[in-house]
Amino acid sequence: MTAVLTPIQQRFSDLAGQGRCALMPFLMAGDPHLAATRATLLALQHQGADLVELGIPYSDPLADGPVIQAAASRALAAATTPARVLEMLASLKGELTIPVVLFTYSNPLLNRGMERFCEEAAAAGAAGLVVPDLPLEEAERLSAIAADRGLDLVLLVAPTTPAERMARIHRASRGFTYLVSVTGVTGVRTSLESRVEALVGQLKPLGPTPVAVGFGIAGADQARQVREWGADGAIVGSALVKVMASAAEQHAGAAEAVAEAAGRFCAELRAGLDR
Repeated sequence: MTAVLTPIQQRFSDLAGQGRCALMPFLMAGDPHLAATRATLLALQHQGADLVELGIPYSDPLADGPVIQAAASRALAAATTPARVLEMLASLKGELTIPVVLFTYSNPLLNRGMERFCEEAAAAGAAGLVVPDLPLEEAERLSAIAADRGLDLVLLVAPTTPAERMARIHRASRGFTYLVSVTGVTGVRTSLESRVEALVGQLKPLGPTPVAVGFGIAGADQARQVREWGADGAIVGSALVKVMASAAEQHAGAAEAVAEAAGRFCAELRAGLDR
């Protein structure tokens, strides 16, 4: 019997069949407000995003650089909570058809309870989770809980991860493995480190799970470089968050203006990836 693929697995399988690299934008829910997030999710889908990584704002985002930290602070100031994020996501059922991967830290998840959080995330329409500060040993427990609710727990590999542990993480990750392209926090870089190519080459033979590269991809050229290195997906966060913040500042936080600016940037990334 053929195994049933999860929405994330199905999306990567479809793209592989087309010889295409997945485009996965990241945005912070609630920045500048949830109405803008809702409109932006639809704009990203319309402009060629294959999946979306949706950040849940947290007061101590250890893996994030200044751009995303500032976005989280703005979202928290706008009274964004995990429950409100999931309510907004649930309101998009029937409109948003691309997989949504929730990015959250372990404290909010543990505070809610792993089982309850996963149940609520799945009910809202999420397809997966990324929890960057959860160690592998604890992630293996959460992965089983998430899988029972139809969610993929995506695990992260860093350039400093030892080879043996890298193999364990890649085999345990579901949906895709998130390859962090730099040593450090998120943020726009002027260039990607050449060792990322070697890391992609090291991961791919370890199992069938797709590999997506994130942290530091600033635009279409770097996204295309990731594709040429053999990665299955490119994750673009800080650069998009900056575009949205600029549009929010220029247009007094108007949801339509923020979504339109995000959509234009997404279309540029899509064209660059497919060129």
